[in-house]
Amino acid sequence: MMPLFFFNQAGAIYDPDVEGIELATISDARIQAVKFAGEALRDRPELTWLGDEYRVEVTDEKQLILFTFVAIAVDAPAAKAMFPKG
Repeated sequence: MMPLFFFNQAGAIYDPDVEGIELATISDARIQAVKFAGEALRDRPELTWLGDEYRVEVTDEKQLILFTFVAIAVDAPAAKAMFPKG
């Protein structure tokens, strides 16, 4: 039986994974986390601009965090000065 990994969206939003995915190794889970984040951000790119970073926290069946994938969007000072209201 392969280990079960859960891919929880966290940061600006929190959306826990209640089903999980069976994968052979933690390396496979790392790759899946990047794919998961890519699909989520493709569908909802505004998630990177909601005031906090976008994270995928990968846990085991006991909800122990094994690793976190983080995507951060940062405005440069010039953009903040030119567009103060976003």
